[in-house]
Amino acid sequence: MKSSLTKLCWPVLKFFETGIESANYKKSHRVALNVLGSLFIVLSFGAAWAALASGGLGGFIPVVVFFGLGVVAVIVGTLGSSRAVSKIWGTK
Repeated sequence: MKSSLTKLCWPVLKFFETGIESANYKKSHRVALNVLGSLFIVLSFGAAWAALASGGLGGFIPVVVFFGLGVVAVIVGTLGSSRAVSKIWGTK
């Protein structure tokens, strides 16, 4: 299942998988990335609710941004290698 999801999400993972292996990778970085991604997805739903309540179309820009960031973070956190997690955190 994980290999098929990795193939499906390869366009996102390809950007973060390049480079050298980081020596500063910790398992807590992956956990924090998954938690942060989940919080961004929840925030996007809250922003969508607020945008619908206000009736303005400009309120959907944060929805798209927060949802996109959250999905990328969860994909890299669950399917990415330690190199990808280190690269998204910027650890050298």
